[in-house]
Amino acid sequence: MNKENKVTFGLKNVHYVPYDIQDFLVKFGTPIPLPGGVELTFEPRGDLIEFYADDMLYYAASNNQGYDGTLSIATIPEQFAIDALGEQLDETDGVLNELADAKGKSFALLFEFDGDVNATRHVMYNCAASRPTIASKTKTNSAEPNTNELKFVSSPIVLAPGGRP
Repeated sequence: MNKENKVTFGLKNVHYVPYDIQDFLVKFGTPIPLPGGVELTFEPRGDLIEFYADDMLYYAASNNQGYDGTLSIATIPEQFAIDALGEQLDETDGVLNELADAKGKSFALLFEFDGDVNATRHVMYNCAASRPTIASKTKTNSAEPNTNELKFVSSPIVLAPGGRP
């Protein structure tokens, strides 16, 4: 008999996986680490559908449209900026350029929460990220590390022909 967690905590093993769709079939690449995950939150997308009839709530159902996610991370890896955000690395001067017309690519996000009994691994498919929040502040008598905030959407996807989201 498997014991279930009473609580979860922590965030580790954050990875992203680029993917392509060929002939209506999703083909995933190799997971790439996103080290330095600090906090991860998901807000559900989609409203509760409510239909009233006979002077009462006659029907209610969830409209699952995925999640709005936010990942706080120590730093955005250069390869993620290229793969998922569409930024370009200038080979001559080594500058990572954010282009106004950059086209990001979808990816899957993998991560793990610890628990009092077992770790729980998660996969969020069909993620699309927006440009991250970047901030820094001056050092004082103590130096506190900065974090970057990456906002993204995770939405339903059909993984194989004839499948369902």
